[in-house]
Amino acid sequence: QVQLVESGGGLVQAGSSLRLSCAASGRTFASYAMGWFRQAPGKEREFVVAISGSGGRTDYAGSVKGRFTISRDGAKNTVYLQMNSLKPEDTAVYYCAAARGYSGSYVNRYDYWGQGTQVTVSS
Repeated sequence: QVQLVESGGGLVQAGSSLRLSCAASGRTFASYAMGWFRQAPGKEREFVVAISGSGGRTDYAGSVKGRFTISRDGAKNTVYLQMNSLKPEDTAVYYCAAARGYSGSYVNRYDYWGQGTQVTVSS
């Protein structure tokens, strides 16, 4: 069982930066691939970025590539999402998720989800 707790969301202006954190419980954090997804009001949950258990593989959605960076710290059991050059269209609830195997953008392959953190970008 893995519990995930996101933090770091907030209200910022366009062009600003935010760093989201996702703290994971459990001793086997390194064995889980992690992902960030987001969901805007009235829209389906969409893939943002994923990272393998080792951190050696990452995949980004085209809409965030070059602006967002995922990283993980095994000593802290935490995965981060650095978001730069934020745009109003990045406004959404951001969720982190854990999967036993690398799952990329396949939302249904993730086994555990956090409760989400709101990111609002004003124009």
